[in-house]
Amino acid sequence: MKDKFESAREMFPHTNDIVYFNTAAYGPLPEKTKKAIVENIDFRLGVEKEDIRQMYALKDTLRDDFAILIGAKARQIGLSMNTSTGLDLAAYGLPLKEGDEILVSDVEFPAAVYAWRGASEAKNLKLTFVKSTDREFDLGELEKAISHKTRVIIVSFVQFFNGYKINLAGISELCKKHGIYFVVDAIQGVGAEPINVKEFGIDILACGCQKWLLSPYGSGFFYVSDSVKDKLIPQSITWYAADWQLNHTDLFKYDLPYFDTAEKFEAGYYATLNMLGMKVAIDIIADLGVENIRKHNHALIDRLAGYLKETEFYEIKSSLVENERSSIFTFTCDNHDSLFGYMLENKVKAANREGSIRISVHLFNNENDIDKLIEVLTVYEKNYNCKAAAGAN
Repeated sequence: MKDKFESAREMFPHTNDIVYFNTAAYGPLPEKTKKAIVENIDFRLGVEKEDIRQMYALKDTLRDDFAILIGAKARQIGLSMNTSTGLDLAAYGLPLKEGDEILVSDVEFPAAVYAWRGASEAKNLKLTFVKSTDREFDLGELEKAISHKTRVIIVSFVQFFNGYKINLAGISELCKKHGIYFVVDAIQGVGAEPINVKEFGIDILACGCQKWLLSPYGSGFFYVSDSVKDKLIPQSITWYAADWQLNHTDLFKYDLPYFDTAEKFEAGYYATLNMLGMKVAIDIIADLGVENIRKHNHALIDRLAGYLKETEFYEIKSSLVENERSSIFTFTCDNHDSLFGYMLENKVKAANREGSIRISVHLFNNENDIDKLIEVLTVYEKNYNCKAAAGAN
């Protein structure tokens, strides 16, 4: 009898031909996503009926789904196009004044940096980079960097290039102690690593869905805590910020109250095709369970790490400490660029990031994928050593 992960793997057509370890760049789509999107396109081609009521119901369902995923309430969830939407909401919407300081790691993904760089230039804020240690986020350095002007700390849940999982609980304590807003870019963790926004005292969380949430590009969501919702001053408001109750026969209403939920900040998001893809993927993830996905992914990484530890040719670059590791794993070797090309030639797709090969393992991967990678790495090492010996002679 197949287990749930075997059944889930069968939903992804690429597994028949390609060993895919690049979810941290973009997640492959399950076959069901194509079916759902094509059915909607066929429906729209017919023009006999509108799908607006179904679309609104789908939006409500997705808010429920994402709320469950991160330990929030549906009214605290807004749908968006990407991670940057939520980051910009924080950067431009939080009540910051001239001279206020934002702390960000010096190994942060650019999306967070540019959002706050733009806001800093527009509002004359101070953007300060916190020193990392061995290219890993350092809570001690963060604490030392906090000043009386610090108003915001922005971090990634998981670092994009080495998979280091940030100590959100530790940062939360610092934010509470000093009265600092806590903003999290969660795109590299949600869907593969458990997270609870209430437990970690997060004020605003932003997450694109095209990676670990296996959704089309242009898919995302954000979370806004109750404690900051009424403090936010959004830079844009659309007519969908008010509740029309689907009554579009009387539109000369210019004084409707705004939603008292995160919907107020959604920027009129109604990309039905993307939402259909989001729904297919979130159902797969919910059925498996994020904690089970985490265990599945880490076990596969352990299989690879066990091989790498036995060789002197490869060097592991990611932490394997339990509370620091994630579903992203990196290693390197001499001439890693050549290795990356050799992997692609053998239909093993990963990423070449910051001097290392980045392997991102997800729910559709299995032990055969890891063994295929190990086989490729073994042959590459042998060929490399043979060439080096021949050159020496």
